[in-house]
Amino acid sequence: MSPDDMSRLLWAVFRHRIQEPDSDAGLDRLTEVVGEATRDDMRLAVADAVAAGYIHDPVRLPAGALQCHWHLELTPRGVEAVQRLRAEAGALR
Repeated sequence: MSPDDMSRLLWAVFRHRIQEPDSDAGLDRLTEVVGEATRDDMRLAVADAVAAGYIHDPVRLPAGALQCHWHLELTPRGVEAVQRLRAEAGALR
């Protein structure tokens, strides 16, 4: 996984609500939103982002639900990473 894939993932999660019924649909939606990466790239980026503490585990079982769904949400550490990316992007202008 490239650093660009991680950056694109974090930006996508920051800008879009990605909530789908399962991981396949979630990865398809994420790949659609990102537009510049493959599904496998995003699968690896999600795994790395969870391991790094940037996003919560995407598999959720809401209270009262009968099945899990897939939801991407930044952790506080992920929000800090996006803020750094925004600052770097602003410095490049």
